[in-house]
Amino acid sequence: MKYADFKLLNMYRQTEHLHQHGRLLAERREDSFRLQLFAVGDFYAEEWRESGNEHLLFIHLFRHPAGLHDYLDSIRLPRDW
Repeated sequence: MKYADFKLLNMYRQTEHLHQHGRLLAERREDSFRLQLFAVGDFYAEEWRESGNEHLLFIHLFRHPAGLHDYLDSIRLPRDW
């Protein structure tokens, strides 16, 4: 699914699509929030939830790789690379 089409979905359908068709790339915590990063079609999506609560607050969408910056520290490559 393309970025423009995804934006037309309500948040429930967006979440459903992310979990069925997106690729979970990373997770991180920011303050009292738990974030999950997904790659989907031609964009990335971040699900924002309160820590310890499964209630979805919002989904942040972006297409520019600069949005991945906050996740780079959590990536660990094998030592033999």
